[in-house]
Amino acid sequence: MALAPTSLSKPFFSTNPTSSRSLPLPPLSTSLPSRKSRPFIVRSSIAVASSTTTSTKASTVKSVKARQIIDSRGNPTVEVDLVTDDLYRSAVPSGASTGIYEALELRDGDKSVYGGKGVLNAVNNINHVLGPKLIGLDVRSQADFDAIMLEIDGTPNKSKLGANAILGVSLSVCRAGAGAKGIPLYKHIQEISRTKELVMPVPAFNVINGGSHAGNNLAMQEFMILPVGASSFAQALCMGSEVYHTLKGIIKAKYGQDACNVGDEGGFAPNVQDNREGLVLLIDAIEKAGYTGKIKIGMDVAASEFLTKDAKYDLNFKKQPNDGAHVLSAQSLCDLYKEFIKDFPIVSIEDPFDQDDWSSWTSLQSSVNQIGTVTESIQAALDSKAAGWGVMVSHRSGETEDNFIADLSVGLASGQIKTGAPCRSERLSKYNQLLRIEEELGDVRYAGEAFRSP
Repeated sequence: MALAPTSLSKPFFSTNPTSSRSLPLPPLSTSLPSRKSRPFIVRSSIAVASSTTTSTKASTVKSVKARQIIDSRGNPTVEVDLVTDDLYRSAVPSGASTGIYEALELRDGDKSVYGGKGVLNAVNNINHVLGPKLIGLDVRSQADFDAIMLEIDGTPNKSKLGANAILGVSLSVCRAGAGAKGIPLYKHIQEISRTKELVMPVPAFNVINGGSHAGNNLAMQEFMILPVGASSFAQALCMGSEVYHTLKGIIKAKYGQDACNVGDEGGFAPNVQDNREGLVLLIDAIEKAGYTGKIKIGMDVAASEFLTKDAKYDLNFKKQPNDGAHVLSAQSLCDLYKEFIKDFPIVSIEDPFDQDDWSSWTSLQSSVNQIGTVTESIQAALDSKAAGWGVMVSHRSGETEDNFIADLSVGLASGQIKTGAPCRSERLSKYNQLLRIEEELGDVRYAGEAFRSP
């Protein structure tokens, strides 16, 4: 969730384990029933409970089982099955650019298996540490579940069990809680967060990639389009898709077919030489698609990625060594942002400075898996709203088909969601879920221009 003060009239600024190959695995005490005796339905990221369902489901945990699956970047991640009367399945995302204050994502570290990125230790922690202690607990009590897991872990950054282990269970508990109450996931989140009104978020489509997500010269990581002038989420998705395809044509004509290859989050990564050139491409695409004034621009700078040892910012950090001509002080970088804001319809700049550059900061950025539990994420959103800040629910570059954050954005009435380009199935799973939610709700407000404080 990207957080920002709502009072700003200008655009806001938002912010070694054991080997998996030899890991001993005792018999599972939390294994699932055999297929022949399994009467339940799988409630995964694809499904949403009907709002008219009568609550007759069991609310206590019968079993918990985790496994290692593969995410959108081809790396292992954690998937968790939690069983009450039905099976509730969730998968955990992973980021490429990570902050030093994020909850720890536990990796196995065995370089001979998945390049050290295996998550069997995290899986083992679910199956043999967390799972047995959660049997019989009521899934409708999300905060209690999360508190128990944090107590078992006992570390400030979830480094003992792994944030990927804890989050996987937390997500499945939240889904099971909705199932036990016979309501959609977004409605359950609304209830536990005490959100007054459900609101459809403005999507921030990442259509040009730079930074750690691309092999071009762009230092800044994401260039996004926000259809604030749409009348509904469905129309916003249509507008974003049309601009995306228009942009593809412009890039192909200017940089060649190879430049139309997409990055981790579905955006294009043309051989753009500087950040202003990327912004000009967006303006051209928006104008050509006929949406001038209706679509604004957002950026995720990820400035920590190009911070130098002497606390400056190297916009040519991908070329090392370099002559230092593009190294800027924090003030000079701030002046560059002001120039961009003056020349382009920018309404959001995320992570504009390093995470420890407090003298330059005006807000911060986080995601569900950067925090580690559903309860903590909801509380962060509530605290931010109470302080007059906006909230953006965000994906990570390493994603799965899990679409939990779509329901989260509606249930929290965040007003904003960032989950990649309108391309690649792991990104579209979130956008398509939002289409389903909007259809089910019928008369529901789209955040639009009021996305900062919906």
